[in-house]
Order: sequence, then C-alpha cells, then structure tokens
Amino acid sequence: MGEAVVTEHLSKVFRVGFLARRVEALRDVSMTVQEGEVFGLLGPNGAGKTTTMKILLGFIKPSGGTARVAGLPAGSPGARRLFGYTPENPALYEFLRGDELLVLLGKLSGLSGAQARRRADELLPMVGLAGRGADRQIRKFSKGMVQRLAIAQALIADPPIVLLDEPMSGLDPVGRKDVRDLIFGLRERGKTVFFSTHILSDVEAICDHVGIIADGRLTDCGRLTDLVAPGVREVELVLADLGPELRERLSKEARALERDGHLVLRFESEQGAQEAARAALAGGGRIVQLVPHRRTLEELFVRRAEEMKKAQAF
Repeated sequence: MGEAVVTEHLSKVFRVGFLARRVEALRDVSMTVQEGEVFGLLGPNGAGKTTTMKILLGFIKPSGGTARVAGLPAGSPGARRLFGYTPENPALYEFLRGDELLVLLGKLSGLSGAQARRRADELLPMVGLAGRGADRQIRKFSKGMVQRLAIAQALIADPPIVLLDEPMSGLDPVGRKDVRDLIFGLRERGKTVFFSTHILSDVEAICDHVGIIADGRLTDCGRLTDLVAPGVREVELVLADLGPELRERLSKEARALERDGHLVLRFESEQGAQEAARAALAGGGRIVQLVPHRRTLEELFVRRAEEMKKAQAF
C-alpha cells in the first residue's frame, strides 16, 4: 500500500486586515494518509482543516514545508487529476438540473458525452438523488440535496482520492448515514477518502485513521483505538460475597459505594483494581465486574482544544 497524501512540516501564514496582521493558520503539520484508507481530520471551526485541503489541492501555497499527492507535488497538474473535491459550502450552477451539471462536469473532466451520461446515471442514485436530481433546477434543491449533488460531482471522473470538506453539513440523520455508507463503498473500491469534520460520531463510525487539529497544530494522529486506548480514566471493580473486615479494608483503597448489595470500587489505575480483585478472591469474595473506562475521542478532542486555548492566553 502506497502513500496517497504526505505533508511534512506544513505551515501557512496569512496577512489580514488593513495592518496586514500575521495569522498562522497551520503550524508544522506532518501526516501521512495511506492509499485505500479513510482519514478523518477532526477539529473545531477555524482550526486549519480547510486550509490543509486547499494546499493539497493547490488552491493556495504553503508558507513552509511540503505536501505531496501520490509522490507528486501538491497543486501540480498531475496531482490535481487524482482528486475529487467537495467544498464545505458548494456553489453549483443553479440554473442547470442535477444531471445536466454532472454531464457538463464529466465532459470537462475528459469523458465523452455518453460516458458522462452513464456516470451521472450511476451517481444520482448513489447519493440519494434518483428521480430528484434530473427533474428540477439546482436552485430548487434543499441544502441537503445540494450537498449530495456536490459529493456526486466530486466522483464524476472516478478519482482515486476524494477530499470531502465537512461532507455531512446540512444533512439529516438519514442523509448522514447515506454519506457514511457511500464512504464505506468508496473504501471497498480501493479509493482513498480524506475528509474533515467537527462531528465526533462521524469520525468514530467510519475512519481508519484520525488526525486532531487545533489552532493550526496537528496534536494527535493515528488509529482511533491507539489514540483513545492508552488513556484509562478509571477502573470500576464490582465485588460480592465479601466478609465485613475485607469489605472495610478494600473500601479504604478506592472510592467506594454500595449498589444492589455489591461493593463498587473505582480506581485510578488498572494495577490498583487488579490487586483489589486478587485480594477479594483470596478472601472468598466474588468478582461481579471489572471494567476499565477508557478515554473517549470526545475527551481527547476537548482536552486538546483547551490546551490550545491556554497556550494562546500566554
């Protein structure tokens, strides 16, 4: 499996306002996206997600560092031909019908008229617009329909890499499920999907790898299980059939409470819970449950955002 997208020490500085105030949109961002995987770039609004995508597409140039697409410099003609792209706020030619737009874009992508028509007929039902994208002008579409059509136009030339900027934006729960299923289908066909979002449930549902970006910095990057598994928040041990002396002794070793006649102990580490479990068994007790409560993606995400806010305050 090759590398679809690679960034190394990527940075971007904008000059804004009358006084050309310096704003760092990206700071030393390095990551690798493998071919055929779904990579989610997670971050709050204004964190640098869209800026990263625009650099990969060649819409803007980085201030420092490098970006490559399948080994080609980002923004080069060869690299651009590898992408399909859906912006966060798509602006489509609203006086065309949905199928007309797809045929037009297919021709601009190098397809023949017949090929573009066949491709449009495949994509409209794929994105949930069968019978709706071909019978009305785009200006009469709902926001969710526009988002679906924007995803279809990104796929019209069957690109190997698909960039989706906030693809669930404006979609109802059914529409979001449809888009998730579409992303799964793209992965099954060997496509690489790179999408940005601030919706945690979307990342947890579909991503192979996750990058967390906050204040322009990539704070974490890796498999979801690797990011959250090391962080054990607490371990809950539920015991039964304990003698009075053992119950009193174990209650002093952790936060303790009674629940349904059982002793519930909460430890800050797995080691403490395991030692208490061994002591309970040795004393004739019974283990009802031993559950490590691990750090969630939401906790990691919020923690990184708070760290960035504190860093900005100094």
